[in-house]
Amino acid sequence: MDNNFNINEDAFLPLRDVVFKTLRQSILTGELKPGERLMEIHLADKLGVSRTPIREAIRQLELEGLVVMLPRRGAQVAHITEKSMSDVLEVRLALDELSVKLACERITDEEIERLREACLDFEKAVDSADIRNITSADVAFHDIIFAASRNMRLIQMMNNLAEQMYRYRFEYIKDDSGWQSLITEHRMITDAIAMRDPELSARAIHVHIKNQENSIIRTIRREEKSRKKDKE
Repeated sequence: MDNNFNINEDAFLPLRDVVFKTLRQSILTGELKPGERLMEIHLADKLGVSRTPIREAIRQLELEGLVVMLPRRGAQVAHITEKSMSDVLEVRLALDELSVKLACERITDEEIERLREACLDFEKAVDSADIRNITSADVAFHDIIFAASRNMRLIQMMNNLAEQMYRYRFEYIKDDSGWQSLITEHRMITDAIAMRDPELSARAIHVHIKNQENSIIRTIRREEKSRKKDKE
């Protein structure tokens, strides 16, 4: 395991929580890869802590479904499954469709301009070919739409879902064959919202999420096939 993640210092959190946040972020961003073993001694040395907060963090990660415990192998990063991905995207699709419809009613001209700028920022991020930059630009683009909904409960629900979504979004964006499609989809969503057309916006976001789901399913099946071959 050759990861170079660093512990995120936070003076206001207990050490176990700091370790948990650090490992969690490393899993969500793919620094710790699906199927990778989490060896307590190695992680403790890497993060400069004792094994106790590592053990406690792994238990918390297991409760979140990000880590699984296997007989004779110990803890390892959970693989992304079609079921877990579909469950998350099913909820996200419903919330996104509602979000764009509300945004069409409530968005200001200034926010439309910011959305167009975010669309351009995403294209620049794609040109950089940096996965983290692209992912961050994608999050920023969608955050403008959520904020424009003016529905605090909806925004809260999307924020709660955001960290779970990050892992799937990261997997999707790693596939550079879909980058140009993402740019096109963002433009379509932006134009539909700028026209304040709720039905067109809902159709555009539906296509966007479904394409994401199909891409991740292909990745999951490809990785499952690879794992089966390795076991043969």
